[in-house]
Amino acid sequence: MTYRKLLLPLSETPCGQAAIATGFAVAQLWQAHLAGLIVQADSRDVAPLAGEGLSGAMIEDMMAATERDGAGRAARLRALFEAGLAAAGAGIGASMETMRGREEDVVPAQARLADLTILPHPDRSEDESVAGSLHAVLFDSGRPVLIAPRAPPREIGARCCVAWNGTVESSAALAAMLPWLERAEAVLVLHAGAYQRRGPAAADVLPYLALHGVSAEVSEFAPLNRDVGAGLLGAAAAFGADLLGMGAYSHSRLRQLILGGVTRHVLQNATVPILMSR
Repeated sequence: MTYRKLLLPLSETPCGQAAIATGFAVAQLWQAHLAGLIVQADSRDVAPLAGEGLSGAMIEDMMAATERDGAGRAARLRALFEAGLAAAGAGIGASMETMRGREEDVVPAQARLADLTILPHPDRSEDESVAGSLHAVLFDSGRPVLIAPRAPPREIGARCCVAWNGTVESSAALAAMLPWLERAEAVLVLHAGAYQRRGPAAADVLPYLALHGVSAEVSEFAPLNRDVGAGLLGAAAAFGADLLGMGAYSHSRLRQLILGGVTRHVLQNATVPILMSR
């Protein structure tokens, strides 16, 4: 199992630039094709949002400003992508495409024909569209997502952790992690009583992985300050993990937003790349 096509929606925020560096690092590791994607707002979408009381000339000015801003942003993103390609060196196939529309519509549609989509860390202080794209890809693409950390990782995939709680989502994440696990130096399956749902136990994961040629260990972690997500990240850090795979949103996204949850905590606080699937 390997990756052949990686999708990289581009963002010029600091987290977005870290994702670009992460994308090229992953592409180099797998000798995969990295497809950069620029999503540019359609100026025609401005008119319905303009509201009443604006003249046709004012709406046209708004549309023109949207076009100028979009063109400038696209040029800056192309420069960032080309700089990343130059720094990565030979051996990487890369392409770049600009598409018009809403990120939460365009990105998941394109992700359906990619082996893996690489997205920036959803930092609240940066581009809010990143969080929208992340949730859209998780729910609407059927493909896994690699969430880059705030800073480019020095290494990725040598020491892998997999969070297991018996759910469909954790099963999907385990399957998505298999290419990484098959080449990792060390693999740890993490579980906790407070995290477990109805389904196979963590110990049952080991013989399954063994059939794929993966030697792994299992470890139980405890919530940290009553927070399962904090306990999970703490256990991964103690293992020295440079990649964590986990299922996303075993509960509804709305419930997690209201009550918190493991997915939400990990998204906000992870310092290593996170591979998520659902």
